[in-house]
Amino acid sequence: MSTQEKTIEKELIETLTQKDKQNEIIVYNDDVNTFDYVINLLIDVCDHNPLQAEQCTLLIHYTGKCGVKTGSYEDLEPRCLKLLEAGLSAEIQ
Repeated sequence: MSTQEKTIEKELIETLTQKDKQNEIIVYNDDVNTFDYVINLLIDVCDHNPLQAEQCTLLIHYTGKCGVKTGSYEDLEPRCLKLLEAGLSAEIQ
């Protein structure tokens, strides 16, 4: 394989790796929203099952934050906006 072919192959691998990079919605703890409210939002907005939503809510409460959904930025952006509009503190990383 020539040097040019190796360079092209390396650039292609880097491009594909960056394209597949997953983002994550992080939800932060607050003193306002109830456990049930956050659980129901995670079920509705992030497609969690009840147990998963409860576990994430406990992690948010006890550790201060939790990654609640991973995926492409295009998928996560509207979900994160819904969480923000519902009064949660969240961001995409």
